[in-house]
Amino acid sequence: MKAQEKAATKSKYNNRKKEIDGYTFDSIAESRRYAQLKLLEKAKIISDLRVHPVYLLQKSFRTPEGKSVRAINYEADFDYVENGVTVVEDVKGVETAAFKLKHKLFLKKYPDIRFEIIKA
Repeated sequence: MKAQEKAATKSKYNNRKKEIDGYTFDSIAESRRYAQLKLLEKAKIISDLRVHPVYLLQKSFRTPEGKSVRAINYEADFDYVENGVTVVEDVKGVETAAFKLKHKLFLKKYPDIRFEIIKA
């Protein structure tokens, strides 16, 4: 592999993807958290574990000029139910500007869902 090709495949934040149970995780930390959550689910501490659930933050629409604007979605790392409360988790090493904005939109749209940021 040439040096240029190698550099092009390197992750922006030096994360290494990992696959477990058919899911591809963006980092080793995210895959570790998945393993922990699976154990909690097996122990019946949490239930309804989902991987990479998608939440609608804003519907698509058309501008007065007729231009189509795509919907804004947020893809969490995990969600599950704990003590009757839905919990959304995101494993983060770096909080990007896009994440911070989507986090705020999420909190506004889904006030009854507990949002947890797991520091990697």
